[in-house]
Amino acid sequence: MSARNPGMKLDLERISKVRVNTQAVLKRAQHIQAQKIPKKQWQAAWLLKAVTCIDLTTLAGDDTPSNVHRLCLKAIQPVRYDLLKEMNMHDKGVTTAAVCVYPSRVADAVKSLKAANSSLPVASVATGFPAGQTPLETRLQEVRMAVADGATEIDIVINRTLALTGQWEAMYDEIRQFREACGDAHMKTILAIGELGTFTNVYKASLVAMMAGSDFIKTSTGKEAVNATYPVAIVMVRAIRDYFLCTGHKVGFKPAGGIRTARESLVWLILIKEELGNDWLCPHLFRLGASSLLADIERQIYHHVTGQYAAYHELPMA
Repeated sequence: MSARNPGMKLDLERISKVRVNTQAVLKRAQHIQAQKIPKKQWQAAWLLKAVTCIDLTTLAGDDTPSNVHRLCLKAIQPVRYDLLKEMNMHDKGVTTAAVCVYPSRVADAVKSLKAANSSLPVASVATGFPAGQTPLETRLQEVRMAVADGATEIDIVINRTLALTGQWEAMYDEIRQFREACGDAHMKTILAIGELGTFTNVYKASLVAMMAGSDFIKTSTGKEAVNATYPVAIVMVRAIRDYFLCTGHKVGFKPAGGIRTARESLVWLILIKEELGNDWLCPHLFRLGASSLLADIERQIYHHVTGQYAAYHELPMA
């Protein structure tokens, strides 16, 4: 992870002046999506870059120690060894950025990674994920327990009620408390953009989260009706850029929810490169929250190496 974002004092005057030009955002998003996608070996290189930025995730009600173990092994070796060897990338340490699980599965993930002699980070969702509607003390305790079990990254969710009703000071105070509970663990703040209503609210929530000390801001839980979209991403990364210009602190960005195809991952990389620059094109400042994306990326890499498309049963499961 990159250097921590220490946050800053809440600037309510700045928050109150925020206005977002919806048509300009939509036009910019269309332009990003219309960009030409790299082909051949350049596409393969970008896809491997995308792999290294994935938070390989399982957030299901039927998660067990065994499928968390399988997830961890897939994170350590995300692309088949023979495919990487053909590309001369077998000794470059290609892994996903982290694994992401529920708090009750953190210990299982830590145990599996330790047994495999891997230092891959374990991320945990917390604070009443996905709704964030549990009492504050319960949410704080959930963070502390995940950190105690070995999580080095915590994905918190904001209380959307506070954002929707404009209680920015209360939201700032809650996030500061979560940051304190995280200790040395990096904190990613999920805005659940599908429930914030407007681009202006998304921008305001992004600023408040960064002012409160978030190391990353994240689009969604993946459980809302609307998750990671390119227009919302434009709004959030512009907030990140403005915060950097104001404070000198770089905050990461994580789109999550509904990202399933290799092509989509390339569009996300293009968006980050154009809006934030090359500094953000690394796992320290950019993550893709996904569970099924890796399978399609590996399939495209298989095609690049062999000229044929693999059946899904030919590639190891995540």
